[in-house]
Amino acid sequence: MRYPASEKLEIINLVEQSHLPAKRTLDRLGIPRRTFYRWYDRYLGGGPEALEDRPSAPSRVWNRIPTNIHDQIIELALEQSELSPRELAIRFTDETRYFVSEASVYRLLKAHDLITSPAYVVIKAADAFHTKTVRANEMWQTDFTYFKIIGWGWMYLSTVLDDYSRYIIAWKLCSTMRAEDVTDTLDMALAASGCDQVHVQHKPRLLSDNGPCYIASELADYIEAQAMSHVRGAPMHPQTQGKIERWHQTMKNRILLENYFLPGDLEAQIGAFVEHYNHRRYHESLANVTPADAYFGRAAAIIKQRERIKRKTIQHRRLQHRKLAA
Repeated sequence: MRYPASEKLEIINLVEQSHLPAKRTLDRLGIPRRTFYRWYDRYLGGGPEALEDRPSAPSRVWNRIPTNIHDQIIELALEQSELSPRELAIRFTDETRYFVSEASVYRLLKAHDLITSPAYVVIKAADAFHTKTVRANEMWQTDFTYFKIIGWGWMYLSTVLDDYSRYIIAWKLCSTMRAEDVTDTLDMALAASGCDQVHVQHKPRLLSDNGPCYIASELADYIEAQAMSHVRGAPMHPQTQGKIERWHQTMKNRILLENYFLPGDLEAQIGAFVEHYNHRRYHESLANVTPADAYFGRAAAIIKQRERIKRKTIQHRRLQHRKLAA
């Protein structure tokens, strides 16, 4: 049982003023002698204030992040307020070569009241495509999404996304959703990936829904001419194309923060976000590397480098703790 400092002082006064021996007085009060004399020694050395409970945490923690690192994290959070604690932790580790965990960044930002509510609700797909890809350009997902341009009408975005890396290989802003728009986007994807210039054993498979443009004979002829194959998801089951559906949601959460009056303005914003998404945005499902890192084969080296940084940082913190304790 824990006693507040005021009760400890009262017990000490009772024992001092009692006509009975200290042992019998403590027995009647139900206080162990060892506990009482520990209180009494503290009382004699520091007065009533010394009877306050001492924190159980050690005065020095070997893995504590230094104050100057705290300041750098806060500065980065203020400069790039759009980053989540996870993204801040990865960005800080990569740029400064000093490891900090997502939990540490979250606690630090929360202590400084820098944690804000998300601007959107994350909806996870309930299912996934049954065949997992193991390399880039093994399977591509494609789909359309739409945007309203004020005073102009609807525009449609056709995208080709690499299933393995989630890298946006090609995209095109269209005024229609015809098979011709799909083949134009695929031409751009084949050129960007190099699959139209080099001999490959297996061309990418194409995964799409059952929209009119994807079941058209023109697209089937194009797929055959390119020596590709085409897989379509089950009707009324968009989770099969969950990765490109998630891309649409992520993009629109940013793009639709503004109104657009000209197709060129919308196209510029999409292009800027595709660049950010492919090369700057750390993807949690890819072990916190960017889609470009996964697509171009840099992911394994980056993850190993982060592990080395983590080990080096922990060793440095242990060494600093030992120096302070010596």
